[in-house]
Amino acid sequence: MIRELPRRAFLAQTSQGLGAVALASLINPAKAAPVPGVLTKLPLPQKAKRVIWLTMAGGPSHLETFDPKPKLAAMDGKPMPESLTKGQQLAQLQGRPLTCFGPQHKFAKFGKNQIEICELFPQIGSVMDDICLIRSMTTDAINHDPAHMFMNTGSQIAGRPSMGAWITYGLGTEASDLPGFVVLTSLGRGGQNQPIAARQWSSGFLPSKYQGVQLRAKGDPVLYLTNPNGITQARQGADVAAINALNKQRNTLVDDPEIATRIAQYEMAFQMQASVPDLMDVSKEGAKTLELYGCQPGDGSFASNCLLARRLAERGTRFIQLYHKDWDHHGGVKEGVKLKAEEIDRACMALITDLKQRGMLEETLIVWAGEFGRTPMSQGGSGRDHHNKAMSVWMAGAGIRGGIVHGSTDDLGYAAQEKITSVHDLHATMLHQLGIDHKAFSFKFQGLDARLSGVEGASVIKDILA
Repeated sequence: MIRELPRRAFLAQTSQGLGAVALASLINPAKAAPVPGVLTKLPLPQKAKRVIWLTMAGGPSHLETFDPKPKLAAMDGKPMPESLTKGQQLAQLQGRPLTCFGPQHKFAKFGKNQIEICELFPQIGSVMDDICLIRSMTTDAINHDPAHMFMNTGSQIAGRPSMGAWITYGLGTEASDLPGFVVLTSLGRGGQNQPIAARQWSSGFLPSKYQGVQLRAKGDPVLYLTNPNGITQARQGADVAAINALNKQRNTLVDDPEIATRIAQYEMAFQMQASVPDLMDVSKEGAKTLELYGCQPGDGSFASNCLLARRLAERGTRFIQLYHKDWDHHGGVKEGVKLKAEEIDRACMALITDLKQRGMLEETLIVWAGEFGRTPMSQGGSGRDHHNKAMSVWMAGAGIRGGIVHGSTDDLGYAAQEKITSVHDLHATMLHQLGIDHKAFSFKFQGLDARLSGVEGASVIKDILA
């Protein structure tokens, strides 16, 4: 039987020895071990070891990015056919006159298969042979927060685990001194700084050690990362070890998963005091790499975050999610998308190119997506409303066929019509490339076997797999 010691007595008896153990096990990276997941044997061949998910927050217009619609251009200013819109859900245009609004930028052909995308994205076009463009994506939600929830968790209900949490729960992480799930955010020049709630990278009903950790791209990457004046690394290590020893003793009595999580978080926080400053210091990358991405160290841009994503991938982080805000163009879509293209075009190309040069693209899955698309009808004469019946996403790397287009929308870009795909299909495909059978990957919650890909209807998009 374990006897519970008073906390002060325990610390007095054990702190010095534990300090030595802490410094041996926490500071020395050679002795640190990656964190395993619950899937000890994968049921499918693993094409992807990690995921980099590029979230264009606000809902990018497919009609000014990746889905050319010459007929919509020809009908600019004319009434939208009622046969398409009657009885359909709209966001802010419900009950208002619906007018066709032609694409605001020209499209150009790129790659061996001459795939048409907006001419504002020539750098992405230059790597089009590595990209699978999905033009027939649909989603269930039509407003920002529930749409982000659905894209991140497979449900519009708050409190479900995010996809990064699911993946680190299943596969663990190869990083010993960094979180397995990291989030980075950036804001564009348009100034539409819609908040992205931390629940978007929550672990939900999974153990909280699988939740995402947000690193700030400017300033201190993590608050309170550095020790206060007078606190040495050795003293900090001894404190962490002593606290964890108390927690471990308590856990032998109550067997609480959240205590185990607390232990792991103390240890990870201590490791991050050394690993995160090194991660964020891109000065060693060299001028050519910085030029490739089009960024400056510490500028907090989407481009810098793409470079940090590559560095995180190298260090074993399993799921890396980048949010780039300011895509919500209810007005001024022409100027707004032009700004966005200037901010992301080179960086997306650079991430693909850099990973490919390092031999990492074949085991890294990149996904580019917003939370929904935009209407082919105008809003306020110069913008587009939220739209969930049609959106474009693209994928690259990790066994995804490059240089192809999957699916299509109707002539006006209102609804997906060929090879219609859903967010659940996208999740199922991602899990498949990670070696996970989405139908068998579940967690018992409230008496049900909850899954990222939903309980019915999801299918792996096999046409896009190499």
